This record gives sequence, C-alpha cells and structure tokens, in this order.
Amino acid sequence: MAGGEDSRKTEGVTIDPSSPYYLHPFDLPKQLHVNEALTDGNYTDWAQEMSNFLYAKNKMNFIDGTIQKPQTTSSEYKPWMRCDAMIKGWLTAAMEKNMRDSVKYATTSSEIWADLRERFGEESAPRAYELKQKIAITRQDGTSVSTYYTRLRALWDESQSIQSFPRCSCNKCTCELGKKIVEHIEKERLYEFLMGLDMNLVLSKLKY
Repeated sequence: MAGGEDSRKTEGVTIDPSSPYYLHPFDLPKQLHVNEALTDGNYTDWAQEMSNFLYAKNKMNFIDGTIQKPQTTSSEYKPWMRCDAMIKGWLTAAMEKNMRDSVKYATTSSEIWADLRERFGEESAPRAYELKQKIAITRQDGTSVSTYYTRLRALWDESQSIQSFPRCSCNKCTCELGKKIVEHIEKERLYEFLMGLDMNLVLSKLKY
C-alpha cells in the first residue's frame, strides 16, 4: 500500500525502508544507542557499539564516506541532509559534554567519526601510551587471580586493536619468525601479569 508502513515520503520523495536514506518515524536525534557515553578512555568499546547500531540502521555508509554529500540540485540532497543530521544527533548524544564540545564545528557525521578515530582509534599514540601506563600499574590488589587477569586481558586486547603487533611475512605466524614474535608477546604479557600479582601469593607459590 503506497504511503503505508513499507515506505515513507520525505520532501515529496518516497523512500523504501531498504534505502540508507530511510528514517523510521520513531527515530530521534537525541536517543542514546550505546551502553556508555563516549569519554577519552572508552573509545574502542564505544566505536564498536556505535558501529553495530549504525550497521543495523543501514547508516554506516554515511560515516565511512561511501555515501557522499550530493549536490544541492540533486533529489537526494534533502534526504541526505536529514539522515546526516540524525546521525550527528546520535553520535553527539552518545558523548560526554566535553567530547561534544570538541566536535561541535564538524559539518557532517563523517567528519565527526574521522576526527574521533584520528584522536582515539588505531595508531593513536596518546592512547597507546595511556594503555601501556595502565598495564604497568594494574595490580591484583586482593582480588581473585581470574578477576585480575580479566582486567589485564581487556587492556591487552585494546592495546592490540590500537597498535597492532608486527607480523611475519607469512601473515599466519607459523614460520620461525612468526613463532618468535608470538613467543615474545606471550613472554612480555607473562612478565606484566606476574609483576601485578600480590606478593604474598607469589611467595606462597615459590615455597612449593
């Protein structure tokens, strides 16, 4: 049925629900679609959650630049502007105030996404340094070994996602060089784990 639930008219143009330009009647720009608002310390988890939401909404093409801003004379210009404005609202609603202030002059959602990725994403030297510091000072502090290991593992995983480890030429780490790289990483993590264990636990283990 034309104009029913299966399609919407926007600026005189009927938009199919499968189109990236489609917006549901219940979509609002100030809705929070992630578990925690973005801070300067949780970008990796935040970006993953936000990416999942945007993929589900068929809007990832706006922030990755695949769907670029049309010319003002194009019939897609107004639908694009509406969608991009909605996405900017979703992104900024999911940020703490100081983060919102840092991107308030961005004109498109893709500019916001690119700016955040440059500051906090892969190859972010400040974040990599911060994670190294956190790993170095993480201690068991009376918690169970499994709880302590889980905290360290989360930091290791984020560190690897930001600053990938070197890989061998076979790219499978099955050659001799690859095995040495893996062995070095595992040994470094073992030292980091042992350094944070409670000393009374370490000493009790040494007695046996």
